Amino acid sequence: MVSGKIVHITYFVHGTTVDNEKNKSSGWSDIGLSELGKEQSIKLRALIRGKKFDVVFCSDLKRAVESAKIAFGGLKIVVDKRLRECNYGDLTGANSETVDKMYYSCIDKKFPKGESMNDVENRMGDFLGELKKHWAGKRIAIVAHKSPQLALEVLLKGRSWEQAIGEDWRLKKPKEWKPGWDYALVW
Repeated sequence: MVSGKIVHITYFVHGTTVDNEKNKSSGWSDIGLSELGKEQSIKLRALIRGKKFDVVFCSDLKRAVESAKIAFGGLKIVVDKRLRECNYGDLTGANSETVDKMYYSCIDKKFPKGESMNDVENRMGDFLGELKKHWAGKRIAIVAHKSPQLALEVLLKGRSWEQAIGEDWRLKKPKEWKPGWDYALVW
């Protein structure tokens, strides 16, 4: 079977939040951007100048919506709950190192009263199915969080969860912000 359809995806993680600055993992908490996060989103607007996107999708959490509006103001922005960060359950607001260490053990098993990485993968798989139906041949931007981006590594680049987690750039530079990854959804 020859594939003939494609959706070009550029993925952006929201700007830095107040929780990020306090080394806390926000999960589904609706935390806004810090001043640094707002500056990063303005910087992103300059970095993407001249790039064409047909639509911007973002998580429904405040930090992603704020980032999308600052960076992509003027473009159609579609808010989608499936792009949320992993629900860390009882560990929402916990120290980031504690939560990060649990990623490996929460691939199949849920965070206490939360989600597993496989749950995030399933949400993202459903989202990609919608892209296939409605956005073939288009260039889209996504503004969301760490776990959904790792799920794209699994779903679109064929990595295992262990690989995606172990190769995550944030492990080497945990306080650094990175402005984008390119993916192709091909079928």
